Amino acid sequence: MPRSKRQAIHSAAAPQVIGPYSQAIVSGNTVYVSGQLPINPDTHQITGTIQEQTVQCLMNINEILHELEMNLSHVVKSTVILSDMNDFEAFNKVYAEYFYEPYPARVTFGGQLIKDAKLQIEVVAIK
Repeated sequence: MPRSKRQAIHSAAAPQVIGPYSQAIVSGNTVYVSGQLPINPDTHQITGTIQEQTVQCLMNINEILHELEMNLSHVVKSTVILSDMNDFEAFNKVYAEYFYEPYPARVTFGGQLIKDAKLQIEVVAIK
């Protein structure tokens, strides 16, 4: 069976991968951005409140999309993992500042994350 045509996307302005995965994959007009932790690409650290970490995750995603001359307005679906569901309201307030109607479809759930991150966000975007 032939492999599907896909292209790996890499942005030096976003945190580098820490395992056997790509920052993003393009297949056709669809872009699949791997889950982004709130790692500051300059310091390689995770710091700050849930609000600050939400901004960092979204900025990391935006930098990856920028490699394709895209931005957060191209996002059609997001998956969010919160390490503490009590952070949902604070997270949601920041998230709402970055997306506009029609909002992307989204699922949000709780789970344990690596590096003591407060959240991780992955998205699907359409070119």
